[in-house]
Amino acid sequence: MTKAERALETRERILTAACEVIADIGFENVSMRKVAEHAGVSKALLHYHFDTREKLFAEAMTHSFAQTGTDTVGVADSVPASVVLARILRSMLPSDAELRQDWKLWQELWVRAQRDTAARHLAVDLYDQLHAWVTGAVERGIRSGEFTECDVAALGTLVLALCDGLGIRLMLDDPRVDLTSARSTIWRTIAPTLGIGPQFPQTEGEA
Repeated sequence: MTKAERALETRERILTAACEVIADIGFENVSMRKVAEHAGVSKALLHYHFDTREKLFAEAMTHSFAQTGTDTVGVADSVPASVVLARILRSMLPSDAELRQDWKLWQELWVRAQRDTAARHLAVDLYDQLHAWVTGAVERGIRSGEFTECDVAALGTLVLALCDGLGIRLMLDDPRVDLTSARSTIWRTIAPTLGIGPQFPQTEGEA
């Protein structure tokens, strides 16, 4: 392994550790020492890669975001747009332990964004990327004739709002909302606009 490869591996390990620690105890309780210990690196090495908690937090959020929904990257043209959109929706709800961790990070970002300009700009930028992710799938379906022509930007905003609202209820373990009903609610809401059936599509690996 080259020096550059070792540095990249160390950086990835630190970011993964930071995500786990922040999700576990919250950003306000995180110290650089705690992250270094969790990553198995010295505090000096951690500071070499990230000189402040704020920079580490921003990089950890970006790192977490980049890992979300990787199964929708480079999908074959033969995969229906509805299936691609369904995969995106799965990734945007706290449906497993990894995604629940991502949601905890988002919740930390929401809180920080109320008091910190840099965090607010980061949150807006990540939402822009989520919006582009959703609208890209919708545009794919319109091009293929699978979806009806619609206001793509408005639909993307609606999807994000629904995912946020229902996702928070799932994170709270609200007994009135479960994962199946959340997915169904989102799909039934957007299906008429897209001109498709109201049943949430099954994707690969599901019964």
